[in-house]
Formats: sequence, structure tokens, C-alpha cells
Amino acid sequence: MKPNIVLMMADDMGVGDTSAYQDFTGNGDDVQVHTPQMERLARMGVRLTDAHTPSSRCSPTRYGLLTGRYPWRNRLKHWVLFGSQGDPMIEADRPTIASMLRDHGYSTAMVGKWHVGLRYRRSDGSPASGWDDADLRQPLFTTPVDHGFDFARFTSRSHGTSGPDAGAKKVKNASKRNGPRQTVGPGHIHDRTAIGATGNGKQLVAKGPNAYVLSELGSRHSDHAIEFLQQHVSRDATKEKPFFLYYPSNSNHGPYTPDSAIDGHPIAGAARTKSGKPMDARHDFIYENDVALGRLVDWLESTDDPRHDGQKLLETTLVIFTSDNGAEKNSDIATGPFRSHKGSVYEGGHRVPFIAAWAAGGIGDGAASTGGKTNPTPIGLQDVYATVAEIIGADLPDLRRGEKGAEDSFSVLSALRGESIERRPPLFFNDHKEAQGDPAAVAMRLDSPTIDGKTYHGQWKLFFDARLLRAGQGNPYELYNLAVDQWETNDLIDDAAMKPLIEFMTGQALLHRDAGGHRTAAIADEGRTTIDLRSGSQVANQVDGKSVAETTIRAGDAVVTMTMTAVAGEQADAEATFNTNAAGLGLGGSGSNNVDRQEAVLVQFDRDLIVESAGLVAGQDGTCGGFYTVGDAAPLAIYCVDADIDAKDQSGLLSDLGVLRAGATLRLDSSPHFGVEAAGSWRLREVTIRLVK
Repeated sequence: MKPNIVLMMADDMGVGDTSAYQDFTGNGDDVQVHTPQMERLARMGVRLTDAHTPSSRCSPTRYGLLTGRYPWRNRLKHWVLFGSQGDPMIEADRPTIASMLRDHGYSTAMVGKWHVGLRYRRSDGSPASGWDDADLRQPLFTTPVDHGFDFARFTSRSHGTSGPDAGAKKVKNASKRNGPRQTVGPGHIHDRTAIGATGNGKQLVAKGPNAYVLSELGSRHSDHAIEFLQQHVSRDATKEKPFFLYYPSNSNHGPYTPDSAIDGHPIAGAARTKSGKPMDARHDFIYENDVALGRLVDWLESTDDPRHDGQKLLETTLVIFTSDNGAEKNSDIATGPFRSHKGSVYEGGHRVPFIAAWAAGGIGDGAASTGGKTNPTPIGLQDVYATVAEIIGADLPDLRRGEKGAEDSFSVLSALRGESIERRPPLFFNDHKEAQGDPAAVAMRLDSPTIDGKTYHGQWKLFFDARLLRAGQGNPYELYNLAVDQWETNDLIDDAAMKPLIEFMTGQALLHRDAGGHRTAAIADEGRTTIDLRSGSQVANQVDGKSVAETTIRAGDAVVTMTMTAVAGEQADAEATFNTNAAGLGLGGSGSNNVDRQEAVLVQFDRDLIVESAGLVAGQDGTCGGFYTVGDAAPLAIYCVDADIDAKDQSGLLSDLGVLRAGATLRLDSSPHFGVEAAGSWRLREVTIRLVK
């Protein structure tokens, strides 16, 4: 039986921000916010105490949840999407939980906060380059409906930066005032439409149902969720189909703007501690999530399932509640007994609530009068994709055949049903504000590995500096055993007895980082080969001066033939020839000696292999622009080892390209991705490959 699925995700909520985990965190009744509906769901189902987000911030976690892939395999090595547009992180042909479920007969919807990128249109309908040339009257070019959702009612990113607050009496920042030149965002978006657009520049309507009022978002998105559900069960065209509702709420991300009420249930001023004391606006905003969750559960409990006579929807629906990262507040109460908070890969930044219930599927008994179950199995939100796939009987994408999707996802269905999982792939968490220098640091969790016949019992967490994500180099610098040190205070990195463990975990980190995914690592040959294209290297000497060059590469025990072709646009450029220097390979001809002016380098191999990375160098005079494609997959924006492509530094090896089938083409193109961004001017320094077993 395919269940209905409701996945609600809070924003910036730690394990201590719900009384459903009070016995776990040890918070006292006088400081613990009371969340009775989360407690109710936990009694009905199962509560995970070792659940984690893939990142300590929101945009990357949302990408990881929806795609089953670590977000740092995308261009965003840390931080969140910036600006009023924020190019989509999810490539056009990458499957999401929503697209997978829709392909298997589900009706799909999302309400709330998106924040994994969108793109506007210009007045002529072409893609906009950003906010300045966007015409808000035009249907948006890319929104959630392009990623598997039939119904979408959402804010583009965090609510305070998604539009000017029409309910505010005073606005301090002029750019956030509602006028033709406001810069914060489009307000409410329905599917592809910015419904408050007036045509007067970027000004939005200031009154009425389409006005963007921060303190009314809680009820608005809750109403839209119920609207979708009611329409689904009442329409002949959809009532026999299962539904999927993705509900990433705006609360409790700052600014704290709790609604006055949801469906008549008071919110602002209504939060209470377990002992009954009033709390502040932050906790009202947390309580808003509890009320919204309770409304969903009440509706499911009172509504007949049109697919199953005699059953209520609550019995046949998988309900999940979680958060996108730890608490934004550095508080032992909010984060529970864990170090640090949002923006950190210490536990407080990524350990979150995760509660699930589905009586018909063996996830709890569905009875709010029982005690519920608790499971200590470590899971990550990127695991939801494979878990849902197992529930509905869907095959994961076949990576060996060059398909993409769910590269890092591992089904934890058995854990949700109360069982233990003996072995799972390692867990990674990234974006570490406490890192010295570069915050694109990452930590890896691996429990009780056996090394050379010896088992190192414990919950081991090893920290690596940013070179792991940016360059595929393992430089560990902190080690903790969470089994005895969950506060992460006893650093064991210099303990000689831990040297075999550190070396083993470093090797595992390099394999899983470089191979392109946990599932890809299972089909990846252990050996890897870097093809150096700088002047003086063996391959560079063979291709220099040619338009089409064929060379043989030894990869492990195999000999691989690589063919490289210089092109301009879609045609081979007869005048362009490869030239190499100390930075790498460029093209000489009508332009400079870099790859530029719509020139491209095409790379092919005569057998299936994994392209781990390509190192592109912009240099002092170049530009990191353009796009790349792997086979017939959708194009993606290029980034370079030495050039930023976002508001924060997102440079590094162009990595995680995936399986390239024999004869298929890796295209590295200097042309603008959508024809509106800056073109590229760069050199190809190296390509690293790994054979498919």
C-alpha cells in the first residue's frame, strides 16, 4: 500500500525546542516550551534521537532532503543562497522526492519556504539574469513546479527576506520598503506567479489577500496546506491517488513574527513552558509550528480515506516532523545537551528532532494514548529519499548507467519501524562557523568500524578542513567519540592509539567525497587517475597544437582512450587548437588563449567511468563562467578552483560529475548558461577519473 505522506519541516529548531524530547534533553519544566502536538505525534509513532541535517544551514539542507544528495556536491560548499533570485541549486533533470512520487501516481504539493533557488523572467519572457532585470508580472522561469510539485504556495526564501512586510508600521532599511525599487523579493508566489506584482517596478500590493504580511504567514500556509488536502480528497480526478505534502514552514526563523491565530487557535502570546509560564516571541513562533502540525493531524484523523473504506487518513498517512538545522540561538535549552548551534558542525548545529508516525505501515501504533517508541539509530535527512522509495517500491536511479539521483541516500525504514541498523554509510555534516579560516569544513560520523580485525567501539566524529570539499584532500584536525563525549570537549586527534582509526576514517572520507556519492562509492574502482593538462605533462605534450587529440591513459590496470575536441558553439573549430601553459589547457584561435568566446572543450572516453572532478583555472585575467554537461544531462554552472561564483566563496574543483558512459561527452563550455550570465574565460588544469567496477 502506498501511503499518503506529509513531511513538515521547521526552520532553525533544535532538539530542545520541543517538549517531545524533554526527557532526552533534560530541560526543566520551567524553561521547556510545551509542544503538545509534537508530543502527540511522538506517542503515535517513533522519535529518532540521533537525527541530523546534512548541513548546519537551510538552503543546503533543503537540497539534501529533496534530492537525497549531499549539498556540497552542488556548487554551494557552505552558507545559503543569496539575493532575491538565487540560481536554482537543483538541476533541471535531477529527480526529487516530489518528482519520484509524482512518477508513481502521487499528487504533490509544497507550502512554506523554498530557498533552493528560482529564476525570474524578463519582460520579453526570456530568463532574467537576476532581480534587476526581472519583470514580476511574468510567470517565473523556474519554481518548485519544475521539480515535481503540482501545487506550490511559497516564499522564495526566509520570510523576512522574501518581500517587504506590508504589516510593518516602520521599516528601517530603505531597500525593504515597498516601492518600485524594493530589493528583497517577490512576496507570495503561487506556482509560477508572483501574485502581488503591480507592474510599478518591483512594488507589490500593500493591502488585501495578496499583500505580504510577515505576521500572517503561519495561517496562510496552514490554510493552503488544508486547501490542497481538501481539494485532493474531494475531486474525482485525484481522490483515488495518494498525496504528498511538503510543508517547510517559515517559523521559527528570525524575525520572530508569530501569527495571531491558526484556524482559531491562538499563537501570539500563547506559548507556555511545561510549568505554565508565558514565554517570548521566539517560543510563540515555535509554538506556531506545533499548532500547524496539530491542525494537519486533526484533519487527517477526522477525514475518511477515499482509497480505503472504513479507514481515516491518519491511519494510512506517513507523517514526519523535523527541522532544517539546529537552533539559531546559542542556548543549551534550545540545542539540548550539545555544543554550539546553527552554522556549526558541532552537534548543536545539525542534530534535530525527527518524529514519524504511520500506523498502517508499522511506524508506531497510531495511538496518542501510548508511550510511543524511541530509536537511537543515526540518520540524516538525505536518507528520506531512499526511505520513501523503499516504502512505495520505487527503484533508485541506476548510477552505473549514468542516471542521477539519491547518490547519498540510505533507507532507514527499518529504524522507523523500531529495528536497529548495524551498518550504514558514513554521515557528513558541513558548514562550520568555528573553522579557522574557511567555513566550508566538514565532519564525518562513523560508528564502531572494524580495522584490521579490531573494532573501535564508539560514535566517531572526525573533522576535516575545507580542502576535503574544495580539493578532495583529507586533512583531519579534530576527533570526538560522541558515545562518551556528546558535548565534543575531549579532542582525541593527537591520541596515538587513535592513529589507525583516523587513517581509516580519512580514507573513507576521501572515497565517499571523491567518488560522487555513497551509492557511487559502491561501484567505484579503488584507484583514481588525475589527467594533468598543464604544459610539460605527458598528456599535454600529446594534445598541444591539435584541434582533435586522442591519447591513452593508464587507469589502474586498464588502458583508457581519451579523445578531446576543440569546438566553437556546436561546430568543431577548425582554427582553434589546444595550447598548454603552466595553468592548463586553453584554446588558441579567434579569441585569447583561454577557453572563451563560446568555445568549449569536449572530452570522451572509450569505457564507462566516473568523472570525479575537473580543475578549471580562471587566473588573474579570466572569468569563471559558462556551463558543463555530462552526457545528455542538463547543463550546470561552472565554478573554478580560484574564482568565486556566489555571494560567498564557492570555489573549488568542479566535482561530483558522476558516471560518464563510454562514448558520451563531457562538455566544458565558456558560453553563458542561460545566455544572460557572464561568459567564461578559463583553462582546464586537470580531469580526475575513476573506473566503474
